[in-house]
Amino acid sequence: MKKSNYSYVGISFIILVFGIIFIPRIIDRLKTGDIIRNERISTDKNQKSSSKSDEKLLFLEINEERRKVPEFSFTDQNGKKVSNKDYLGKVYVVEFFFTTCPTICPKMNANMIDLQNHFEKYKEDFGVASFTINPDHDTPEVLKAYADQYGVTNPNWHFLTGEREQIYELANLGFNIYVGQNDEVEGGFEHSGNFALIDKNGFIRCRKDAFGNPKIFYKGIVSEAEKFDEDGEAEEISMLKEDIKKLLDE
Repeated sequence: MKKSNYSYVGISFIILVFGIIFIPRIIDRLKTGDIIRNERISTDKNQKSSSKSDEKLLFLEINEERRKVPEFSFTDQNGKKVSNKDYLGKVYVVEFFFTTCPTICPKMNANMIDLQNHFEKYKEDFGVASFTINPDHDTPEVLKAYADQYGVTNPNWHFLTGEREQIYELANLGFNIYVGQNDEVEGGFEHSGNFALIDKNGFIRCRKDAFGNPKIFYKGIVSEAEKFDEDGEAEEISMLKEDIKKLLDE
């Protein structure tokens, strides 16, 4: 046999061994979704907000008009009336939740506690507005117990309850954060788990996405420590911390 023929035999043997050992592993990874998951995580990392640390945040604009928080007035966990005017001069984060939520609300409010503690020295200038979407159950007394359970200490963190229709209008039209009642889902209510960021003058603020468009919201479900959720979605709490600080410094 010629030397070249030995080479062909050797190459063929290597290809055969590769096929026997590695092809089944690749097929198995495809079945379990590992390859797709890793690719998605890589994409999420690359498509994270394009805002640089020194860039100013955008104003949310509709018809070339800067969008302000609509007027609201609800009762907080201490039985006090709180309105949008009480937040003027403060940077604050908005969420819509309910105390009996069995799914995403505990994650959302754990992240809110992280924000509270991170900005402890700014507690006079930083706040949170947590609107319940189940006001029939979430009375001020229930909200007070919930706030105590989570360790809320910021004096400007108000858990707000009131008329259901007004709260739903504020969420869906005022902030474009979807909420709704659905008896077929776990807990009986649907909501996105997104946070909105408001500046000292009551304007809704945000940063650009990778394509230069306003992000509008921040995902409130994934913690900074987790980095990614089970679907490969990247956390945005670290991004929110950066942007809160920008607004505090304005």
